[in-house]
Amino acid sequence: MQRSAVVTGSTSGIGLAVARRLAQGGMNIMLNGLGDLDAAEAERAAIADEFGVVCRYSSANMMDADAIAAMMAEADEAFGGVDVLVNNAGIQFVSPVEDFPVAKWDAIVAINLTAAFHTIRAAVPGMKARGWGRILNIASAHALVASPYKSAYVAAKHGLAGLTKTVALEVAPHGVTANAIAPGYVWTPLVEKQIPETMAARGMTEQQVIQDVLLAAQPTKAFVTIDQVAGLVAYLASDEAGSITGTVQSIDGGWTAH
Repeated sequence: MQRSAVVTGSTSGIGLAVARRLAQGGMNIMLNGLGDLDAAEAERAAIADEFGVVCRYSSANMMDADAIAAMMAEADEAFGGVDVLVNNAGIQFVSPVEDFPVAKWDAIVAINLTAAFHTIRAAVPGMKARGWGRILNIASAHALVASPYKSAYVAAKHGLAGLTKTVALEVAPHGVTANAIAPGYVWTPLVEKQIPETMAARGMTEQQVIQDVLLAAQPTKAFVTIDQVAGLVAYLASDEAGSITGTVQSIDGGWTAH
């Protein structure tokens, strides 16, 4: 039986690497993301052509509950069910808490946490009915530890870890697992974008931010790669990982071993 996956925030970075890895394993894919429609269509067509799977694209805004519901319904109708759900969409903003814009707080919590609630609640009934499912939430090392100037992101990712554990307990008797993946710093557009924000917040140069902030806590002194994260997702989405549930899996170069 051919399985299908929805991967949010999957037109670039970690999400696109995950979508391609799951498609390589034979899964139909629903891509999702905002931005350039031509670029998204190019990625969709490339996945379909390269891996011989059905690949759809949704521009659903992860701040819009109705749009999320419509995306999940579209995937369910197109594929006959959503077997694997990967909540990857995320945004970041760096600021001292007393200066943190309220609109930025609301957006970060909505996209990094609340969107996962909406996709999960839509996917779970079908997974239960079929007796199989994989829910994978891309969290962060910041689901386990904190860093200054990232109050909204750290709060949302801690919340995502808690949501993962709760859902895992609820769906465990039905052949469905729920796990969070907690990468350290991965070189993606999201990380690249926060460098100038951190430079401004801390009065540092770009190189100082990379070495003394981003990679300071990772003993490997190297960025995690998108392919490493995608590989872990693929394993947790497999039958072999059926007894792994309710966990937060670190892939952080040793960051949280401190």
